[in-house]
Amino acid sequence: MKVLVVGGGGREHAIVRALGRSSEVTELLCAPGNAGIARDARLLDIAADDVAGIVDAVEREGVHFTVVGPEAPLVAGLVDALDARGRFAFGPSAAAARLEGSKAFAKQAMEEAGVPTARWRHVASLEQGMDAVAELAAPGVVVKADGLAAGKGVTVADDAERAHAALREIFVEGRFGEGGASAVVEERLTGTELSLLAICDGRVAIPLAPARDFKRIGDGDEGPNTGGMGAYSPVAGLSESDVLDLSYFLQQPIVDWMRARGTPYHGVLYAGLMLTADGPRVLEFNVRFGDPETQAVLPRMESDLLDLMLRAVRPGGLIEEDPTQPLSWWSSDWAVTVVLASAGYPASSSSGDPLAGLEQVPDEVEVTHAGTASAPDGTILTAGGRVLNVTGFGADAESARESAYAAAQMISFEGMQLRGDIAAGAEETPPAPTGARTLKSWFTEWAGGEEEPELEGLGG
Repeated sequence: MKVLVVGGGGREHAIVRALGRSSEVTELLCAPGNAGIARDARLLDIAADDVAGIVDAVEREGVHFTVVGPEAPLVAGLVDALDARGRFAFGPSAAAARLEGSKAFAKQAMEEAGVPTARWRHVASLEQGMDAVAELAAPGVVVKADGLAAGKGVTVADDAERAHAALREIFVEGRFGEGGASAVVEERLTGTELSLLAICDGRVAIPLAPARDFKRIGDGDEGPNTGGMGAYSPVAGLSESDVLDLSYFLQQPIVDWMRARGTPYHGVLYAGLMLTADGPRVLEFNVRFGDPETQAVLPRMESDLLDLMLRAVRPGGLIEEDPTQPLSWWSSDWAVTVVLASAGYPASSSSGDPLAGLEQVPDEVEVTHAGTASAPDGTILTAGGRVLNVTGFGADAESARESAYAAAQMISFEGMQLRGDIAAGAEETPPAPTGARTLKSWFTEWAGGEEEPELEGLGG
């Protein structure tokens, strides 16, 4: 089977690597890809958001299956355009992709589907935003550009002054363009963050292994938000039953809601969660694989990713056969991913700086490329904010962490940035604040005593 992956970042490189392990794949293509992906797939010089160009390439190349990585082409309707030509693609329709294309739409979906989230207000002006800050601020607020902002449209504000500055960036400075035509202001939640990806077939959500990511640029979660500076998987303190519960009560209602409104959800549904003392809350939904969580999750998958993706878009669905049988298997090893970013990131990025040391990294460490390009002489150059993802593996979190950081220190380029605390203390981190009720008690209370279906062996 000839498979095309759309995108050119670290997430797409991890997807290419995972698909490459399938015996059903005869050729892998990637559009536009990057210098690292070029070693694992044939590149097509087409931008990820060039919907017409991608569709033409799929037909010209005889591609059997297309996997869409980034959110922008999904929101723009790439899957719809391929479907209109009778071409299979993995990812939601434009109507379903509004879950990420509009923060306000996602919040409304959560309310109507009964998914717990933070209190929020949708605002269309600086004045409305300031009123919302005054109403919700305790102990702080989060300000989000309503539309797509490449992972940089979220400001966690400790006080009203910082919230007002974020609102001015959106409404006065126009930092996010069309993505900042309106905004969402919501109460700031405290607790432990968690990322949970689920494969969806329009009817059911099947969770993958959980992960935890690090969004701030600096150690100790200091500095501005980025697209993500690292991640690890699995997450200590979360049993397989906990993972199933989280997906059943937080992701499945959205899949049900989407189906009921005539826009069934196919693809990956990413839930960014906060495990608070009052129960889990959804911070956001994304409509694609998370980045950099994917780089830590997919290398641990021992089952066939292509098979799961195909079942998600074909009529039979994910649980056509015996629903008690596992759909995905996972290595017991830990994976820790450290992002190497260029000078100036996230406010800006430096391009054209040569990379050194890649050839020294041992084979057991996985390096996926995010923002790289090749010079005419074959030298690998920086070409974006996040440049490389270095993923180490081990029987425990600390050994995986040591492997990742040892490899990261072998690589160098001008102005290289990395956090030094990715996965530090990961095995001691509880799944919820000390003294909070158990996850099971939360779920039982929400469901009025209802127990979720037994689907053993899924996720974990």
